[in-house]
Amino acid sequence: MDTKPQFINELSLPAIAAPMFLISGPQLVIECCKNGIVGSFPALNQRTSEGFEAWLIEIKTALSNFEKETGQKAAPFGVNLIVHPTNPRLEADVKLCVKHQVPIVITSLGAVSMVVDAIHSYGGLVFHDIIKKRHAEKAAEAGVDGLILVAAGAGGHAGTINPMTLVAEIKAFFHKTIILSGCISTGQDIASAMQMGADLAYMGTRFINTDESKATQEYKDMIIEAGASDVVYTAAISGVHANFLGASLKAAGITEEDLKKDTKIDFGKELDTEAKAWKTIWSAGQGSALIHDTLPVAQLVQSLKTEFKQAVTRQAQLLETYPK
Repeated sequence: MDTKPQFINELSLPAIAAPMFLISGPQLVIECCKNGIVGSFPALNQRTSEGFEAWLIEIKTALSNFEKETGQKAAPFGVNLIVHPTNPRLEADVKLCVKHQVPIVITSLGAVSMVVDAIHSYGGLVFHDIIKKRHAEKAAEAGVDGLILVAAGAGGHAGTINPMTLVAEIKAFFHKTIILSGCISTGQDIASAMQMGADLAYMGTRFINTDESKATQEYKDMIIEAGASDVVYTAAISGVHANFLGASLKAAGITEEDLKKDTKIDFGKELDTEAKAWKTIWSAGQGSALIHDTLPVAQLVQSLKTEFKQAVTRQAQLLETYPK
C-alpha cells in the first residue's frame, strides 16, 4: 500500500526547492514556502549550530506571521543534514531539528535509523538522497518516508543513472514518497517527472537564479550562459562526484589533471576547506541549459505553475489522438 504525506496535496505545485550548499538561506526558504512549494536549506550553510538554530527561528517566525496575516497555509520547510561520520555537528543539529520540530529533514550520505527515529518522534518526515538501488534499499530499511532519486545531470552530488530507469527500479520495491532530481528546470519538466512516477520534483539549479538565493551575480550569469556540455562531473572537489560549471573550474585554475585526482571525504572541513572551494567553483546541473533569466521566487513559481498546467493539459489532449 502506498503511503504518501498529506502535505503533497496542499502544495501549489509538486516541487521542492533543493537545499544548496552556500546558496540556500532563510530568504529563499521563506519565499518558496509562502508561494506553496517546499523550501529547504543545508544545516551546514550556517557555520555553527547556534547560527543554525537562529535560522530555524527566523524561518518559523516568518511563516507563522505569513499565515496569521494572510489566512493562507505556507508549505512546509526542510533541512538537509549530512549523515556522515566526519560531520561533527550531526548530533547537535539533529537535536535542534527535534527541538524546533522541523517538518522535513533531508538526509545525505548515510541513512541511519537513529536519525529517522528522532525525527519521527515528533511526527517529522525524513527524505533521503540516493543515486542507486543499493542506497535506496538501505534507506528503506532505516525507515525513511521518502527517497530523493538524484539522477544523471543533477547539480551538486549527482548520480549517473537515467531518471526513467531509476524511478522504475526504485518504485518496484519502495512504495512511499518518490522525489525526482536531475535537470528539472521548467514546469513541463515537473510534469514529466510526474509522468515517470515521481510524487515531487526536486529543483536546485533553477532556484540558484532567483533574487532570493545567496549566489553571486557572476554565478547566476554563468548559469545563463552555460549549455549542458559546459557542466563537468568530478569527485576532485569534495571527494564525492558532483556536477560543476566548467567555466568556474577553469577560472579557479583547475586542470584536467586535477580533475582526475582522488579527494578524501571529510565533512569536518565542510565549513572551511570545501566552503572556500565552493565559493569560486560553482555547482550546477545540466538543466542550466534551459535557464535564461533570474527571477523573484514568486514570479518563478507562477511561471512554473503555468508551464506545468499547460503540459498536463497537452498530455490529456493527447489521449484523444489515439483509439480507445
